[in-house]
Amino acid sequence: MAPGRAEGGDPALAVRIASGALLAALASGAVLQGGAALALFLLLGLALAAREWAGLARGGSEPGRMLLLGAPLLLGGAAILAVGSGHAALAWPLILLGAAAAAGLAALVPGGAPHRTAFGTLYLGAPAAILLWLREDPRGGAGCVLWLLAVVAATDTLAYAAGRIVGGPRLAPAISPRKTWAGLAGGVFGAALVGAAGGALLGWSWPWASGLAALLALVAQAGDLFESWLKRRAGLKDSGALLPGHGGILDRIDGLLPATLALGLVVALGR
Repeated sequence: MAPGRAEGGDPALAVRIASGALLAALASGAVLQGGAALALFLLLGLALAAREWAGLARGGSEPGRMLLLGAPLLLGGAAILAVGSGHAALAWPLILLGAAAAAGLAALVPGGAPHRTAFGTLYLGAPAAILLWLREDPRGGAGCVLWLLAVVAATDTLAYAAGRIVGGPRLAPAISPRKTWAGLAGGVFGAALVGAAGGALLGWSWPWASGLAALLALVAQAGDLFESWLKRRAGLKDSGALLPGHGGILDRIDGLLPATLALGLVVALGR
């Protein structure tokens, strides 16, 4: 999401900004509401993401593809319901043991993809459940989740802007030819600034918040590169066409997924 220097105007930029702003508003509203509203929002997002994941992972048969789609949705959905009903401790065995069971089932299906089925469950289901857990747990809360969303959005936006304005050497041309080192630096810098400001508003130590935000920016951009690799491997430009100017839902949350896992671990270990 951090292309090199542009030679002309970008007519899709306004559409990109508008669709991104709408998604951000919906997500922020769901986070502020919490509870069932956020759980339903996450379930919807999980269903859309699982559909795109099945297209990227490309099972060798229709039953294999259905497992690629169904395992993250059913197991991730069960974990979300466990967290939402106050039984968060059950969510993590559901995800981990469920992923192993789904892989075993995929191994029995002609054209199944055991490792992709298990990975998709962890890749999509775990962050969805962790987002709800972060919102509902006293160690997190709405402010913590909104801070995470703002940090990832700043990473994406500043990486995109720095890549366009500065250009320069490519970050990983074999994976994503448009991403640049300038974009990486801009994303980390933007995340650090937003993280410090947001952390100060939440009463956190701003140097700590800034450092954590910079780390999450690196994790988010690694997730961005990983999804770019998945698309290149599948021969696709975008994971889908749901969001004008962005592509699919996975194109929009590719950085948020690993960043959520990282922040969840930080909070669980004691922020």
